[in-house]
Amino acid sequence: MLIDSHCHLDFPELASDESGVLARARTAGVGGLLTIGTRLDQFAKVRAIAERHDNVWCSVGVHPHEAREEGQRTPDRLLEAARHPKVVGIGETGLDFYYEHSPRAEQAESFRAHVAAARQSGLPLIVHTRDADVETSEILEMEHGHGAFSGLIHCFSSGPEVARRALALGLYISISGIVTFKAAEALRAIVRDVPLDRLLVETDAPYLAPVPKRGKTNEPAFVAHTA
Repeated sequence: MLIDSHCHLDFPELASDESGVLARARTAGVGGLLTIGTRLDQFAKVRAIAERHDNVWCSVGVHPHEAREEGQRTPDRLLEAARHPKVVGIGETGLDFYYEHSPRAEQAESFRAHVAAARQSGLPLIVHTRDADVETSEILEMEHGHGAFSGLIHCFSSGPEVARRALALGLYISISGIVTFKAAEALRAIVRDVPLDRLLVETDAPYLAPVPKRGKTNEPAFVAHTA
C-alpha cells in the first residue's frame, strides 16, 4: 500500500474533482493521503476534506509564502487546531527565499512557532525549504537543542549536507516527482544514500507531476511513479 504524504486536495485543480481524484488514487494502490494546510484561514476547508474520507488525514500550518498571516507567529492557534483527531502533522512551514513573498524575519518567526507547536503536540513538523538550506538547517538544529521534535523535509530537492543534518536530527526525507526528472541525477544520488526507513514519498499535487505524467496536473494516484 502506498501513502501520498503530501498533497493539496483543497487546491482548485483537485477540489473540482475530489471524488474522482480519490477513486483514481485507490485504483493506483494509494491507501492513504495527507492533505496539507497552508493558511490558518483556510484550515476548516482542509479539515473538512479529511473528515469526509476515512483514508484522508490533514495537517495544520502556514506556508512561508503566507507568513504575514495573523495569528500564526505563536503556537497557540496551531495547537488548538491540532487537537482534532484528523490532524496528524504541523505545517507546511519553513523558509522560502526563492520567491520571498513574505519577509525573511517573518518566515523565521512563523517557522519557530510551528516547531514549538510540533514539540508541544508531539505531531511531526512538515518543512518546506527553498534557497534557504543553511538557514533552515540552523533553525532546525537550534530548535532541536531546546527539545526534540519529529518531522520531515518535504519535496526534498536540497543538497547532501541538508539531508545529512536532517537525518542527524531524526527527521525523514520526503521525495516528490522531481526525483524522476531527467536533470535530477544529483538528487537521485542523494536519495540512494537515505536509509529506506527514513524515506517517504509524496506528490505535492497538483504540482510537480512525475515522469511519465510530467506536464499534467499532478494527483495522488501518480505517487506510484515516484515510489
